[in-house]
Amino acid sequence: MTLKVTATAYNSLVYQTNSNPNITAFGDSLKPGLRYVAVSRDLLDSGLVHNTKIKIHGFDSLFTVKDKMHSRWRKRIDIYMGNDVKKAKKWGKKKIKIEYCIQPKDSLSN
Repeated sequence: MTLKVTATAYNSLVYQTNSNPNITAFGDSLKPGLRYVAVSRDLLDSGLVHNTKIKIHGFDSLFTVKDKMHSRWRKRIDIYMGNDVKKAKKWGKKKIKIEYCIQPKDSLSN
């Protein structure tokens, strides 16, 4: 599936997240260098759930959904950029395309 979204960037710093900036909303640990993204909650309903791999146009490697954003955001991703505030500010806010596959739900049927 391909979507056009607004992409911003964030850092694991208290003033950008919460009092525990190294833990995502899903409970995963953040460390600089990881290729993680946070997604707006409406995108969770579109199949961009926890641990989904996504291709962000303009980047060579895949990113993993490891965080979710405040409910006020729509059609938006936030790219994790460690503690590099300058890099995040330089990225700014862009309209980009992302691609991902919807994972089938596990089911046990007899």
